[in-house]
Amino acid sequence: MTIAITTPRGHVGAHVLSALVRAGVRPRVLMRDPGALDPVWRGHVDAVRCDQDDGDAVVEATRGVEALLWVSPTMPTGDPVEGHARLGAHVARAVVENGIARTVFVSSGGAEKRHGAGEIDGLARVEEALDATGAPVLHLRCAYFFTNLALDLDGLREGVLRTAWPLDAPMPWVDPRDIAEVGAARLLAPWTVGGVQAVHGPRDHSFAEVAEVLTAVLGRPVRAERVTDDDVRAALASAGLADVQIEAIVGMAAGLRDGFVPEQPRTAVTTTPSPLAGWVDAHLKPLL
Repeated sequence: MTIAITTPRGHVGAHVLSALVRAGVRPRVLMRDPGALDPVWRGHVDAVRCDQDDGDAVVEATRGVEALLWVSPTMPTGDPVEGHARLGAHVARAVVENGIARTVFVSSGGAEKRHGAGEIDGLARVEEALDATGAPVLHLRCAYFFTNLALDLDGLREGVLRTAWPLDAPMPWVDPRDIAEVGAARLLAPWTVGGVQAVHGPRDHSFAEVAEVLTAVLGRPVRAERVTDDDVRAALASAGLADVQIEAIVGMAAGLRDGFVPEQPRTAVTTTPSPLAGWVDAHLKPLL
């Protein structure tokens, strides 16, 4: 079979690539710059130049594809929600024109709200575009990535885990590698009915609990500190982000932190195995 994947250097896509190669598949990887692919994979994949924001290129790059992993990246400029919606239209067109039999879309918990969750609203637009095709599509509604902890390394070096989320409110956290394993398994297995599958990680954590895990694994104290939305806005503005990008980021926490109940409850199917402590030790600790 021919399987195509996007963002093969990303947190999820890179692991899907390696899982497919280990399974004996030669995946087609869609990249804006195929030369950026790690040389270790070049003899095991077919790298195709493709800008996901170019609808014609997406259609051409997915011709003859049986299964597709679609990760919708944040556009570097403009409104992130509009960017995702635009990319959603491109992939939906490719699914229809090329008769793609199975599409796995890496979405997010909160997309079920459809509106009011910042940038996640853009992923909801992709879900809607793919659903409108009538083709078999599976949306993976993923938990909060472990890798988000690496977004403020300076804060962690200071011993502070800053967040706009309530400190004592548990929520699902997940290792992107576990998302990739679910995604790769679904790409490899034949199915004709899609839907939604949550990927919740091994357990829920509050930010206060995450700070305790960091303290234990890093061997130095880390405390959780709640910041205001305006604090987040100021930090993002100082990093050079535009107002529309800032509001898309702030809106994710603002839209999901108060009373949001995920549509998909935690079950044996949605629970994946990799613990936060192991990820911190293997991946975050060397960065600090």
